[in-house]
Amino acid sequence: MSSRRVAMKAVDWMAFGERVPPNQRAMFNALKTRSDALSSKLTSLPEKPLALDWSYYRKTIAKPGMVDEFEKKYNAIKVPEPIDTQGEKINAQEQEANKSAQSYCQASKERISKYEKELEKFKSMVPFDQMTIEDLNETFPETKLDMVKHPYWPHKPISDL
Repeated sequence: MSSRRVAMKAVDWMAFGERVPPNQRAMFNALKTRSDALSSKLTSLPEKPLALDWSYYRKTIAKPGMVDEFEKKYNAIKVPEPIDTQGEKINAQEQEANKSAQSYCQASKERISKYEKELEKFKSMVPFDQMTIEDLNETFPETKLDMVKHPYWPHKPISDL
């Protein structure tokens, strides 16, 4: 059972190590070393504790009923395993993070396609040193002068003098 529990809770150390910043690499290595030591110690232990030879103790111990009492108490002991209370919350957070990451990737792909179209526009336009004012205004409409808004540009109106 212990090997099955370890297998279920295995950590992907390669993926974890990729996310560790360089200034925390020593702490990460210490954590991994300690985790490996604990997991190897856990896997070396048997799944169930060794069975006690109660008949040997009955022969050896002179007081009658003492071994029977110890055996009854020993068999009554149940070591509770910790209950996972945070697993559902962590799984929900992981799913939420995956959804936000997928939406970010989708939005990034859309931005990339938009920027590639814009880059293609810049590659296919007339070189800037060979452009006329009309070519400039056609390529970049925001550079066209608004004569309604600024009718006297580049000069100031007479009333402002």
